[in-house]
Order: sequence, then C-alpha cells, then structure tokens
Amino acid sequence: MTPIRVVVADDHAILREGIKVLLQGQGDVVVVGEAEDGRQAVQRCQELRPDVVLMDIAMPGLGGYEATLEIRRLLPSIRVLVLTQYDNKEYVLRFLRAGAAGYVLKKAVATELLSAIRAVARGETYLHAAVAGAVVQDALGGELASEEDAYDRLSEREKQVLKLVAEGSTNKEIASLLDIAVKTVMAHRTNLMAKIGAHSRTDIFKFALRKGLIVVEPEDE
Repeated sequence: MTPIRVVVADDHAILREGIKVLLQGQGDVVVVGEAEDGRQAVQRCQELRPDVVLMDIAMPGLGGYEATLEIRRLLPSIRVLVLTQYDNKEYVLRFLRAGAAGYVLKKAVATELLSAIRAVARGETYLHAAVAGAVVQDALGGELASEEDAYDRLSEREKQVLKLVAEGSTNKEIASLLDIAVKTVMAHRTNLMAKIGAHSRTDIFKFALRKGLIVVEPEDE
C-alpha cells in the first residue's frame, strides 16, 4: 500500500521533529517535507505534492490560514489538516470555509493525530472533539449560512494582504512574500480598507485582532 505522504508546517523545529518521530514508525504514513512558515508550506506542496499538510495557524510571514487558501487554490487535491493549540470557534469555522479538511489540537494524543491524518487522506473531514460541538451548533443555528460580513467579502488575496499589513509588513515585504507587484499590493490594500471601513494601519490591526486573524502573545514576565 502506498503510504500517505505528509508535509509538516510549523514554526517550531522541536514540534516538527516530534511529529516526524511519531510518524516514522507508521508503515502507512511518511513525512516527505517540512516548512517553518506559510510561504514554505506552499512551496513544499508545489515541489512535493503531498497527500496531507499538517498546518499550524500562527506562523511568521504568511500564516496558516493564508497558506491554506493558496494551497487550496493551486493544488486542490492536497488535504489540509490544521494542527494548532487554538480551539477558538472563529478559527475553526474560518479554516473550514477556506477548505481545510480537518482541525486537531496539539494537545491531542498521538493516536488521534494519526486517525485524523488517515481520515482526511481518505477524503473525510476530521474535527477534534473539543471543537466539533461548536461547529455542529453553528450549523444547526444557521451561522455557516449567515450573511456575509465585511471579512467574507474580501477576496482571498485581500485576506492575505490584510493579515500581513496587520502584522506590520510593508508593501514591499508583502509583494515579496506573495510574489506580486508593489502596485498590486497597494491596490489590494486600498480595496480591503474600503470593504472593512478602515482608514489606517491601526484600524486594520484592530479589525484583524477582533476577527482572530492575528494573535498577540503575552510578553514573558
């Protein structure tokens, strides 16, 4: 049987190494590549064409959400399995709408991660028990089919630019990360600001924070 080919995308080398050790003893799963940020994740997927990508959310530069959008656009056959510490309902719904095939918390036991990888590789959807209930409640309450909010009206590229601007990246840095022209970045920035009603970088930052697009880690004591 051909093993499930996996790329691990996480900015922590120790975690990537731990996942590799966990999976290397499984005859039906093999890690074929690693990425330390979203941009590398997209590149590895283009180079290696894995079956599954284990995708962290909070990574420098291009984050997990933006990378998921790009992978789903370029390589829709690749299954994205989110592996994160965040159990926020907003994150779960956003990734599912972006096309992620599953959502697992890092506190999950090894057997659950393996089950999730195998499930999404079979074409199924897998949700950690801690977040599945919230998704079901929203589906029953109609939230998944609710009216578009300002964020939902943004294009995929505008969403990517929004997150990077909120993180403090310059137009030139964004252009380099997304491999587009600076003028194109400026156009996307103007359009997204109009759509979300922002008038400054501070407004963009506050909007991104409210939507859970960026995470402000507490400073060490």
